[in-house]
Parts: sequence; C-alpha cells; structure tokens
Amino acid sequence: MKARPAKAPPIPAHPGVTVLEDEVVWDGRFPLQRVRFTYARFDGSQSGELVWELWRRHAGVAVLPYDPIADSVALIEQFRLPALAAGLDPIMVECPAGLQEIGEAPEQVARRETLEETGLRPDRFELICRTMLMQGGCDETMHYYAARVRLPAPGEAGEYGLLDEHENTRVLVLPAEQAFAMLDANRIMNATAMVCLWWLRHHRARLRQEWA
Repeated sequence: MKARPAKAPPIPAHPGVTVLEDEVVWDGRFPLQRVRFTYARFDGSQSGELVWELWRRHAGVAVLPYDPIADSVALIEQFRLPALAAGLDPIMVECPAGLQEIGEAPEQVARRETLEETGLRPDRFELICRTMLMQGGCDETMHYYAARVRLPAPGEAGEYGLLDEHENTRVLVLPAEQAFAMLDANRIMNATAMVCLWWLRHHRARLRQEWA
C-alpha cells in the first residue's frame, strides 16, 4: 500500500465533525484530498453528508517592502496562468510571497522570498495579520508582513526570481500614494497585495515615525 503523503495528513479530530472517508486523490506538489463528512449545525443537529475536495497548500508568507524615508513601496509583477484562465491580464501586481517549509519560521520565509523576488534585504518586520485565502476549498494560511527597506529609485529595481524554477519577477517601486491610487482604481487584482496596502494606508504615519 502506498504511504500517505506527509503534505496531506488526515483531517484532525474536532467536536461535532465526523469524517466518514478521507482519501488522497492526487499526490502532486500540492495534494488533493476528497473528504466525506458531516458536521454539527448551529442548532445542535448533524448536517447531511458532504463530499468536499481539499487542496493542501499549508502555509505561506507575503511581504510588503516599505521605505519610510522615501515613502515608497516595492511590489512585483509576474505571470500567473490562473489569471489568464480567469480571463484577466496574466501579469499580476503582487507582493513578494512564498510557501513555508515544515519547521521554517514565517519571518525566515519573509526574508528569503523578499530577497529572491526583489533583491531587497529588509532589516525590520511587523506582522500585519494571519489569514486564509480560500477557506472554501484550500487549507492555505498566510502570514502578511510589512518590511522596512531602503528602496532604489523607480526604474532601477530590475528583474529577479529563481532561474531553476523558471521564475521571473519584475520589481515596481512606487510612491505610497501611487500604490494607493492603483488600489482604489482596482488595478491591483491580488487580494494579498490589497490587504497589505490597505493596512499600510492605516499605519503609514506611525511607521514613518517609528521606522525612519
């Protein structure tokens, strides 16, 4: 019998949840489980049987690099096939981000991904929040960070990404107000970048005092 992949552990026990069947139907980079279950409704009764597919991506980290002296942020552009499949422009504006390996601290991921995707080396981090992206079908949780950096002038940031993963990211250095204007105009279609920029808009004055 084939061993169950470590990245697709069984659903943990929880009061009111009865797992009737739990199988791994795809054992790729991100496994897919099919789970048959019932759960306790708010009135105390048990739900009917449900069958859900669960995409196991585990944990990730996203970073918004911010320069409090220049009052500028660094975002990235990269090609995203799912965006193309959705009928959108496949070149998405995002924050640097990556997946967390087992045993790796979120801030370690934040440092690694910021360097790999932007060439920047933050010297200070602040946790924005921890959240889920697709709780209707995926277990991925995200840690969002703001990172203090010194940014190059716009147009001098260049392109980055891991060649062995065929990754290609282009850095956008933008004044904070310009990034907020893009947010308001819905020119940023990435939820992670949207959350981080909304947070920065609220905390920007404080950061400029504390981080300058």
